[in-house]
Amino acid sequence: METLSNIFWVAIGGAVGAVLRHLINVSPLSSVFEKFPLPTFVINVVGSFAIGFLLIALTDKLTVSHQLRMMLVVGLLGAFTTFSTFELEIFGLLRERMFLLAGLYLVSSVVVGFVGLVAGVALARQLSEPH
Repeated sequence: METLSNIFWVAIGGAVGAVLRHLINVSPLSSVFEKFPLPTFVINVVGSFAIGFLLIALTDKLTVSHQLRMMLVVGLLGAFTTFSTFELEIFGLLRERMFLLAGLYLVSSVVVGFVGLVAGVALARQLSEPH
């Protein structure tokens, strides 16, 4: 059964993640390209990197509380990453008959996001290696 403590920490992380996502969405990134949703792309890549890094750092390398893991991974990154928005934006591009741009956005988000996750895992492992 989920404890109120876990729910509280997920909510705190979620609030921070949602605010960070909003700040990136209203940043100058939103005007770099006319149609390509660059803020969401950046959020998904950064979020993928962060979840890869935290996967290793918070489970294999550091001793942290379950609540901290819940706050950072489920709360913060869950609210920060935007795959529901991502899918809606692809739908919008398809509705506007921008098939090439929709395909480019779909494939590049998934591929570069996955590369971000792998890079986060690699960096977390490298930082904990003895020198």
